[in-house]
Amino acid sequence: MPGREPSDADLAGEPARGWTDVWRPRAIAYGPLVIAVALVAERTIAAVLAKTGHAAATLDDAYIHFQYARAIASGHPLRFQAGAPVTSGATSMLWPALLAPFWALGARDDAIVWPAWGLSFLALGALAWEAYRLTERLAGTVAAVGAGAMTVTFGGFVWCAASGMEVVPFAWAIARGSRRASEWAEAAPAARSGRRLAELIALAWIGALFRPEGAVTAVFVGVTLVAFPRRRAWRDRAFGCAAASALLALPLLLWALTGSPRSNTAVAKLLPENPYYAGAALFETVQSNARLLVGRLLNGEAWSAEFLPHGGTPIAMAGLAAIAVAAGRGQGGLRSAWRGTAVLVLALTMFAPCFYYTFLWNRLRYLWPFATGWIIGLACLARLAGDLAAAVRPRWRAVTGLACGAFVGLFLSKLEWVIDDVAQSASGIDRQQVALGRWAGENLDASARIGVNDTGAIAYFSGRTTFDVVGLTTAGEAPYWVAGAGSRLEHYEHLQATDPAKLPTHFIVYPEWMAMDAVLGAQLTEATVTDATILGGQTMRVYVADWSKLGSGERPWSLPAGASVVDAIDVADLESEGDHDYELLGARDGEQTAHEGISPDGATVIDGGRTQRSVERFTAHLPSGVAAHGIVRLDGPAGTRVQVISNEQPVGAFELGDDEDWVERSFDIPAGMGGERSTIELRSESAPVTVFHYWFVDRSGPPGPRPPPVTPD
Repeated sequence: MPGREPSDADLAGEPARGWTDVWRPRAIAYGPLVIAVALVAERTIAAVLAKTGHAAATLDDAYIHFQYARAIASGHPLRFQAGAPVTSGATSMLWPALLAPFWALGARDDAIVWPAWGLSFLALGALAWEAYRLTERLAGTVAAVGAGAMTVTFGGFVWCAASGMEVVPFAWAIARGSRRASEWAEAAPAARSGRRLAELIALAWIGALFRPEGAVTAVFVGVTLVAFPRRRAWRDRAFGCAAASALLALPLLLWALTGSPRSNTAVAKLLPENPYYAGAALFETVQSNARLLVGRLLNGEAWSAEFLPHGGTPIAMAGLAAIAVAAGRGQGGLRSAWRGTAVLVLALTMFAPCFYYTFLWNRLRYLWPFATGWIIGLACLARLAGDLAAAVRPRWRAVTGLACGAFVGLFLSKLEWVIDDVAQSASGIDRQQVALGRWAGENLDASARIGVNDTGAIAYFSGRTTFDVVGLTTAGEAPYWVAGAGSRLEHYEHLQATDPAKLPTHFIVYPEWMAMDAVLGAQLTEATVTDATILGGQTMRVYVADWSKLGSGERPWSLPAGASVVDAIDVADLESEGDHDYELLGARDGEQTAHEGISPDGATVIDGGRTQRSVERFTAHLPSGVAAHGIVRLDGPAGTRVQVISNEQPVGAFELGDDEDWVERSFDIPAGMGGERSTIELRSESAPVTVFHYWFVDRSGPPGPRPPPVTPD
């Protein structure tokens, strides 16, 4: 790395200089960095080509971006496929737009990976330069060179640069925004030019459009412009609002295009959007994620062992402290400390993904854009160690360079493992999702609609319409994926009744992810890959969709003869639950089922339900002044005692017998204890039960056979 970037003053002056005089300083400044990045890129890409024989991405999500890039180039931006509703299924809004021109110019099929690689490794070099420049005024040239070298050799950046995703370009955008904001604060008001102002505002918007977390940098840039205006006039401070308003860029764009300010990714992955993580559960989960990040991931354990040395947490935290020390040593007060603040904000934004359901997906790609701040912390720590050593003997200041070299060596020791994993991951995606996408394009009718839970490569290579059960690229599906398998089953029953053309004709899924075997018909083919851990499962299968059993659980099998249903609540059906004020009462993620069983008359029945229920509470809509007969379909351990309460008054109780499968049990609500808004509670007193359905019928019909009631306590 160079001592400093050549300035305009270095490259200007009298007499006029020749080509050699102008470009030699640039070659000295950038040459080592270009060579280092080129070597890393060549080694990484060569490993992929040796493994797959062609360009290939390491993540299926990359092909989501490629599909949206094709959509932009084809004239239907934000539509995953022509004719589909506008969706926001890509992690980044800006990355597909950057790739679209390459697709339009002929980079089709696998060839689109090449421009993704080119932009990402170019961004890796630019990111190393930003790390160098951010560090230089905090910790000096030697530490700055170390920060740049650590950036180039950090396996998280190298893996993500090869992934086809937006991670490294996004990391560059927020790092440059942090540096330019620092320089703005450090400069005299007269030196704060309009060109630099325009760049700062542009970087704020670029960061926010690359990824939602970029809004943090946008706000920091906005605060910088307000705190350090060119002139003390409201118009100059208003430029800060122009930068900070990038915080609202994505929500406003989505609201204008889709009618909702929330992206599909946010609905599917963010904890605040998840109904099972409200209140204390949200706080506890975010806190647990933060402890996982600090206690294990920064420590080089489990999912991060591929990238970070074991035992790194104390050093990483010491690095943050070193940034604060370095910032406090400046002589310019707040202006000098602003650079350290910018780096700390950049580093601490790594905790933003703690609000995700999990950030362990995809080799921790949600965390690495903010690793630049932590790398600068290591460089500052090395400088602090050198200063302490120099206080003993001046020549021992070399400790700074030695410490940086040690950190670079630790990252380098992981790099070969990282590159091997890049190749193995690209090969795994190629042999599974890509292979099945190509198979679908060759073997399924052009009118086929494929249900998928990994939507990228299958949609991109098949050319067939897809139905994303996760809801990233298919509008409206994310809430049902988040709710669980039972809610998806009930939702598909609604679609069959109202718009059956939306349902898939085929599925290409991991069956264990789908968790709905009842709708998976004949298997057509499969792809098994056992040596790539990046995949969601070892075997992905292709099925014909089977919707023949939908609706089979809508009627109770114990309905009294001649009785008519006056109200029903279909548990796990989000619309039915909403209509009846159904309370989750501590329900957690994963406590749903799409159950297939046999009724007493031998018919196959499927129904969605909620598991681990000790208390149920909802509002039933019953005729006023008329006795009602209630039926509940449930499952639980033999001997479980269940009590039913209506409007705070016990109305029935029963015990579960030795039935091997689900059962239906009855209770009566006397006249005068019901009404249009009757609060119904079901309490399982000895063990949790699984509840599927409630029905309420008019007792005017003749009663049918039902188990004798148990007198309530």
